[in-house]
Amino acid sequence: MGLQFLFMDDNAPCHHTVAAEQHLESRRLAARTLPPVTIRELRLALQDEWAAMPQQLIDTLILRMGRRCETCLTVRGDHIPY
Repeated sequence: MGLQFLFMDDNAPCHHTVAAEQHLESRRLAARTLPPVTIRELRLALQDEWAAMPQQLIDTLILRMGRRCETCLTVRGDHIPY
């Protein structure tokens, strides 16, 4: 396959081949979990992700929120040019 090979797993059951499963196991990569279905599951997943974020990243996101809101108001809901 060469050095430029990119392996992607979209977690679709029809794409789960023996070769793909063996590749994931050999790389010790876990297949993605299913997305939350209920509001409770979503809330728990978001809380887990938030708890896993470094505090410095959280602080940076909070500090930038004011500028993002100002930019959104300036463009009146249109595309924000970053």
